[in-house]
Amino acid sequence: MEDHRIIKVFLDDDPKPFAAFAPPVKFVFDSTKIPDGKHTLKIVAKSSNGVEGIREIPFVVRNGPAISVVGLIENEIIDTQIPITINAYGSETNDFFVIRGSETPKAIPAWVWALLIIFLAFGLFYIIMYWSPELYKSFF
Repeated sequence: MEDHRIIKVFLDDDPKPFAAFAPPVKFVFDSTKIPDGKHTLKIVAKSSNGVEGIREIPFVVRNGPAISVVGLIENEIIDTQIPITINAYGSETNDFFVIRGSETPKAIPAWVWALLIIFLAFGLFYIIMYWSPELYKSFF
């Protein structure tokens, strides 16, 4: 009995598969040859009976630098001038490390400020309630 099983792998809407294998298969998918953006990997497998199964896997390629934007979020409605900070991080390996510009500045989250205010308020409450000179007499 001859084995007619085959797996064909397509990228996006290309009618020609970029790879065809006999199952099981293990291969390395090189995303550096694909432009950045949204893509779909379509896998068509044919069983020994000739029945086909299809699976589509959407994915996003980001080979370029990661771009971070502070000051504007997606679909935000704005009506004034706003300051925007843009930074880009590459994944290239270099022999030196640049400290300036290697991190995107972000505001301190509101929950950290709330926690700090609660801590300071409790400390002030404790000092007011329990500050008495007779509690702090020296034994010497």
